[in-house]
Amino acid sequence: MVLGLKDIFKEYTDKNPKVYKELAAQIGEIRDLKKLVDVIAANLLLTYVQRQELLEEVNLMRRYDMLVSRIIHEVQVQNIKEEIQTKVRQRVDKNQREYILREEIKLIREELGDDSTVSDADEFEQAVERLKAPEEVKQKLAKEIKRFRNIMNSPSETGVIRTYIETMLEMPWDKQCKEHKDISYAKKVLDEDHYGLEKVKERILEFMAVRALTKKGDSPILCLAGPPGTGKTSIAKSLARALKRPYVRISLGGVRDEAEIRGHRKTYVGAMPGRIADAVRSAKVKNPLMLLDEIDKVSNDYKGDTFSALLEVLDSEQNKKFRDHYLEVPLDLSEVLFVTTANTLQTIPRPLLDRMEVIEVSSYTENEKLHIAMEHLIPKQMERHGLKKKQFSVSKKAVWKIARSYTKEAGVRQLERKLADICRKAAKEIFEKKKTNVHITERNVHQYLGKELYIYQMANETDEVGIVRGLAWTSVGGDTLQIEVNIMPGEGEILLTGQLGDVMKESARTGISYIRSVGKAYKISEDFFKEHDVHIHIPEGAVPKDGPSAGITMATAILSAVTGKKVRADVAMTGEITLRGRVLPIGGLKEKLLAAKSAGIKTVIVPKENMLDIEEISSEITKGLAIIPASNMDEVLKAALVKSKKQRTAQE
Repeated sequence: MVLGLKDIFKEYTDKNPKVYKELAAQIGEIRDLKKLVDVIAANLLLTYVQRQELLEEVNLMRRYDMLVSRIIHEVQVQNIKEEIQTKVRQRVDKNQREYILREEIKLIREELGDDSTVSDADEFEQAVERLKAPEEVKQKLAKEIKRFRNIMNSPSETGVIRTYIETMLEMPWDKQCKEHKDISYAKKVLDEDHYGLEKVKERILEFMAVRALTKKGDSPILCLAGPPGTGKTSIAKSLARALKRPYVRISLGGVRDEAEIRGHRKTYVGAMPGRIADAVRSAKVKNPLMLLDEIDKVSNDYKGDTFSALLEVLDSEQNKKFRDHYLEVPLDLSEVLFVTTANTLQTIPRPLLDRMEVIEVSSYTENEKLHIAMEHLIPKQMERHGLKKKQFSVSKKAVWKIARSYTKEAGVRQLERKLADICRKAAKEIFEKKKTNVHITERNVHQYLGKELYIYQMANETDEVGIVRGLAWTSVGGDTLQIEVNIMPGEGEILLTGQLGDVMKESARTGISYIRSVGKAYKISEDFFKEHDVHIHIPEGAVPKDGPSAGITMATAILSAVTGKKVRADVAMTGEITLRGRVLPIGGLKEKLLAAKSAGIKTVIVPKENMLDIEEISSEITKGLAIIPASNMDEVLKAALVKSKKQRTAQE
């Protein structure tokens, strides 16, 4: 027991060497257990209560046990203290080392005469003083710079704050480019870059005139809607050049995360401002022209409603204080001139569409395509392929044939590709065969582009029973549909083929119901539809067809097949039908009239309510077309059905 107590006490004295240095030698000579316990108990660093407990314990064995447990407890406490002190010392040493190294780097830079002796925080403060920005922005920056100073020893946090401060300093808060007010220059630029598009050009010149008179005013939010390849994106670039404003483009196709618009919250590494704020930053002024391309192709998912985020951007009342989650201070977008593009307005939510001023960019006529090709596309492709005017030329008739027989589109994108194809082949001939000149004509165009890809279904030469030419709108412009109806003995079934959509199927049934209701007037027996099957077919069955504009066409074809009366081959029609025979208005009239004219149609029947649209269509399209307005089926049938000799005589 004496030996055990000495060993434990030695371990205790090792933790406190200064206090027990002399005592160790004295205790080493003691052989009596009772004396050893009393001496050690008297010299331990204990409280008076603990000492009293040891003193009151008379039994030697119990006093020994109590003393040993006290010593072991004190040794354990001392071990824990040492462990904590070691960890703290290591951490302090690391920070001290980093501090010394930084000071050494700073001293070395000073010795080398490096200009970057001023700390980053000081540089940021100087930049804030020079920054033209609202007071709220400066206060926010001052707060962040203070934080940056305090946590300079934490690389991860300083990186986040540094990026934020640099982004804020790069934003053009109160910096804007000078307003350009020369309307004649703007008109010249727009006419140089684009042929046609009169509505868009007129609207831009109106905007400039208003800004010149008022010296202020909200910038309009224009939405250019139309088929692909009609110059919507390029008109925005041309507009920026006309206004002498910086041009920034944001492609919204497939964007489905709200953070893409509003930005990420700066709570993690990798956070960044939204596309809108980033575009303003890259423009370096607060009043650029910003193109939001393909706004109809924005999608939504669980990460938020992107369309709703765009509402704040495209609302002139809200975008004065646009909130980007990353910036955390209001950003003024009221000076930005927003231009959006869309192929269709159907997928854009109504509240967002209401904020925009929609300008329809419709299909080009063949004459417009000819002008665009001769004035813009051919010179552009010649320059791109290294061809000079002496070496290469294309005739107008050749361009017309390319547009008509090798492309089928509303715009001019395919036309440009075909012209590029010809230029490549011409360049090869000039280089290989050493030709001095290549001239493309209507006769030799097939040598460069191969066989014709598209053959227009021209108007039928003879009047027929149960065949009517309809007009349809497609994403690449207008087209004609030939609707065929056959009547066969049967049990009153209605067969619909040609891959028709639900709307067209309903139009067909509505047409049959109307014809049955007026059967007596056309001497159709009451049991006719019980004893016969009606088969309605639209050729090109592989192509899906749908839309509410084939109602009167199908009704006319059905009535012709039932009564045996022929339909005029030179007549095409478009319009929806009701159960009572009223003709309802339709859309895409310009494209449909272009398709009718291309197919050699002479007479077009349109809903009476669409006659206002006719006034806005250029005379180039309507020239040579007899347009007949119809408000009910009687007027449609009167114009479409071939009159008998008796009727013609009576009319004369």
